[in-house]
Amino acid sequence: MDYLKLADMLFPDVKLTPEEIEARYPERTLPEGAKVTRIAPSPTGFFHFGGLFPATVCERLAHQSGGVFYLRIEDTDSKREVEGAAAFITKILDYYGIRFDEGVTAEGDKGAYGPYTQSQRVDIYHVFAKKLVQDGKAYPVFSTDEELDELKALDKKAEIKSVNWEEEAVARREAMIRRREFTMEQVEAELAAGHKFALFAIADGDPEKKFKITDLVKGTLEIPENDEDVVLLKSDGIPTYHFAHAVDDHLMRTTHVIRGEEWLPSLPKHVMLFRYLGFRLPKYMHIAQLMRLDENGNKKKLSKRDMGANLDDYRRMGYCPAAVNEYVMTLLNSNYEEWHAQNPEKTYLDFPFSIKKMSASGCLFDIEKLNDVSKNVLSKMTAAEIFDGVSGFAKTEDPGFYETLTADRAYAESILAIGRGGAKPRKDFATFADVKPYMSFFYDGYFTREDPMPQDKDKEDIKKALDAFAKTYDGNDDQTAWFEKLKDIAETIGYARETKLYKKAPDQYKGHVGDVASFVRIAVTGRQNSPDLYEVMKILGVKRTLGRIKEAEALL
Repeated sequence: MDYLKLADMLFPDVKLTPEEIEARYPERTLPEGAKVTRIAPSPTGFFHFGGLFPATVCERLAHQSGGVFYLRIEDTDSKREVEGAAAFITKILDYYGIRFDEGVTAEGDKGAYGPYTQSQRVDIYHVFAKKLVQDGKAYPVFSTDEELDELKALDKKAEIKSVNWEEEAVARREAMIRRREFTMEQVEAELAAGHKFALFAIADGDPEKKFKITDLVKGTLEIPENDEDVVLLKSDGIPTYHFAHAVDDHLMRTTHVIRGEEWLPSLPKHVMLFRYLGFRLPKYMHIAQLMRLDENGNKKKLSKRDMGANLDDYRRMGYCPAAVNEYVMTLLNSNYEEWHAQNPEKTYLDFPFSIKKMSASGCLFDIEKLNDVSKNVLSKMTAAEIFDGVSGFAKTEDPGFYETLTADRAYAESILAIGRGGAKPRKDFATFADVKPYMSFFYDGYFTREDPMPQDKDKEDIKKALDAFAKTYDGNDDQTAWFEKLKDIAETIGYARETKLYKKAPDQYKGHVGDVASFVRIAVTGRQNSPDLYEVMKILGVKRTLGRIKEAEALL
């Protein structure tokens, strides 16, 4: 068959050559050992939490090596595309501090290797598609997209061996061979009739043979050669993921492809396409899937249907981006926590990330561990940083609280500063959403009495203690003088001045000074537990403090 003529018939408008395209995308000038990585999500309106794993690995590998990290949008599947999803992806990745050197941004493309959206690169794919036809490695199939979907469904079954897999394999092979059998006259007639075609690459692999390839996480793999013809272009001229991936990763000079292990079955196809196109194969790294425990304690893949699978869920739940990033790093590198304990003032960006420390088996998602990590991260932030995080969260998720909070920033920061700093800072909340219930009693509009007075204490003693405190409270007292007054009150109602005195002789006292402090705490805050009571009352002021004590007395 005259493949040059066939190529001209199929792609009459393609005049550029692969060499001319190559000239547009020269080798990058980078330091020795620098890595070029990318993430290439589809604009489906959903970014999986597990997607943060390859994104983090890509970012760390590129920037630790002095390389380039870019964002490419793979929008070749128009049926799955959601309007505005590309903008959402850039926004959510920016929220989590995933910084790109090149690629799609809210303002447009940034970088010299674009366009970075695949639907804008169709002309480029056609140049290489024509070259494969000229080389006798690709052929047209005049089928509708629905017929192609049926073919792809058959190919998909090849990955799962059914009871009749041998017969099915023979049937697929025969159908594939029939697709390849055509004449130039048939092609001319189809084109003259205005029929569209899909383009297939001819598989040259032997399923009985395997080839070795090194995966940077899983080590040396032995994989069967590809014996399934690969769809390169759909009937609308848009490339499939397999073809576009090979062309783009070559032209954008990607050195390392980091993706989920669910792409492993496609690896033989990609290796074949890179070979057909004469491109140098990038290094591959397939990251284990993120797992969760089901109700029976068994490990299962974290699916899109699970709560928390969508990365944006964590923003809506109020998790600090730095906390999520640090948690991800604990899962990616087994030595991260040890390093962080030795370097408490540093962030995950200072950590020497290593591929060698990555697990080849699935990571287990643990919400409790995430909360612990988050509490640690938030405890080390300043009051101003916490305020910024909480107000940013509340602006979209709780507008009413946002108005209350931002009405007096200095007041809010004074609340958030309680117990902050020092060797052992308080760890009262894991998310920005937790801050509202933590500090709500400081605002009269949110104040409620959540806990009753201790049921094992005499009401008259409680009333006497509150009344005495109200009469002696002075907002100018320092903390020592303030606590001495509590001790005096305790003594006048038959309570021990010191907790240790009560512990030595509990039969001689009704209680101790700590009980008196709890009476005042519940009266003022409505809770048994709160931040430092002295600091709380200083912030509330004398009038509000005494007003709440009087109100509490009336309820007894």
